[in-house]
Amino acid sequence: MRFIRHMLAAVSVGLIALTASATPANPQDGVDYKTLAKPQATSSGAKVEVIEFMWYDCPHCAAFDPIITGWVKKQGDKIDFKQVPISFRDTFFPQQKLFYSLEALGKKEEVNPKVFQAIHADRQRVNTDKTILAFIEKQGIDKQKFLDVYNSFGVQTKARRATQLQDLYQVDSVPMLAIGGKYITSPGLVAGSLANQPESMQQAATLQVLDYLIARTAGEQSKGAAPAQKK
Repeated sequence: MRFIRHMLAAVSVGLIALTASATPANPQDGVDYKTLAKPQATSSGAKVEVIEFMWYDCPHCAAFDPIITGWVKKQGDKIDFKQVPISFRDTFFPQQKLFYSLEALGKKEEVNPKVFQAIHADRQRVNTDKTILAFIEKQGIDKQKFLDVYNSFGVQTKARRATQLQDLYQVDSVPMLAIGGKYITSPGLVAGSLANQPESMQQAATLQVLDYLIARTAGEQSKGAAPAQKK
C-alpha cells in the first residue's frame, strides 16, 4: 500500500511538472501554439506577418477585439497585422463583404467596434444585405457609396480570397492568429494549459504567446535573410 501511495505521488508530481512546463511564459508546440505542417508564403518583408481570423457574430472575437487592437498599437513596425473575416458557410459572405467595404472606405478602425457593439451588446442582426445596409445608414455613411463598394468585384474577390486563406490555415475556430505563415495560436488553444481560467486571462496569455512567436519568427527570418559566410 505504501508503495502504491509513493507511486501515485510520483505520478502526480510528474503531471504537475508537465502542466507547469506548458505555460504562456514557456509556450509549448502542440499545447499553446501549433506549427503548420505546410507553411504559407507571406509578403511582409522584414516585418512579421500576424493574421487574426475573426467573425463578427463570434462573442469571443468581440471580447478579443479591443485587446488585440491595443496590442497591435504597441508593436510599431515589428509586425504587419491583418484581419481576415472567415466564412464557415455561405451565410457568412455578407459580413465578409461588410468588413472589406469598411476597409476600402477607410472606416474599418472606426466602425468595426460598432459592429461588435451592435451585435453583442445591442442584440441587433448585422448579417444580411438588408440588416447590414440598415446598420450602415445609422453610421452616417453614404448609402449609395457604400453599396457601390459592397457590390464591387474587388470586395467580392477579397471575400473569396479570405475563405481561401481560411482553408490554407485550416481555421476551425475563431479568433485564431497566424504568425509568419508558420505558427498558429488562439485564446482557445492557450486555455488548455490554464486550467479553466477566466477568458480575460486566456486573452492575456495569448498575447504572451504571440510575443514569443513574433520574437521567434523574427529570429528565423533574420537568419534566413543573412548572407552566406565566405569559406
